[in-house]
Amino acid sequence: MSSSNMSALAELNKYEADTRGEFGIGSAAQFGSADLRKAVHMNENFRRANFTSADMRESDFSGSTFNGAYLEKAVAYKANFTGADLSDTLMDRMVLNEANLTNAVLVRTVLTRSDLGGARIEGADFSDAVLDLPQKLALCKYASGTNPITGVSTRTSLGCGNSRRNAYGSPSSPLLSAPPQKLLDRDGFCDDKTGLCDAK
Repeated sequence: MSSSNMSALAELNKYEADTRGEFGIGSAAQFGSADLRKAVHMNENFRRANFTSADMRESDFSGSTFNGAYLEKAVAYKANFTGADLSDTLMDRMVLNEANLTNAVLVRTVLTRSDLGGARIEGADFSDAVLDLPQKLALCKYASGTNPITGVSTRTSLGCGNSRRNAYGSPSSPLLSAPPQKLLDRDGFCDDKTGLCDAK
């Protein structure tokens, strides 16, 4: 790649960060391969941020918003995601051993080939999340609680013990797949006049 192309790419990335990401929503922050061990980032906005291959061991991200973020291959051993919004995130091949996902929202999250061994999931909402069957069965052995934001029980969201796969619907019934208004109100608002959305 020529130096002029690299310069244009740098300008584009700076523009995207300044405008808070695609469509003006999110942080567009780049944490790919970053060392975030024992970092404290409570109640922060990481929408559409990139955490690919980041080392997040023993970090505190409680209450933070990760809508649409990329966390694939990240290591989050003993990380705290209590009450975090991890909906619509890509978390495949992620290490979440002993992570605290208490009351976290993981709606439509992709968790394929991720390791959640020993993770605390009380009150977590996994509705429409994509999990490997062995991982799902392991979580169902101790799943409990109800998510305080969505009102969905952890066992129901994982489809434990029944044929119903999720709480909101499926790709064949998209109108039922929208997150509840309570979650939308907490995470952000949209300006009726402009149609632009922003984080609170």
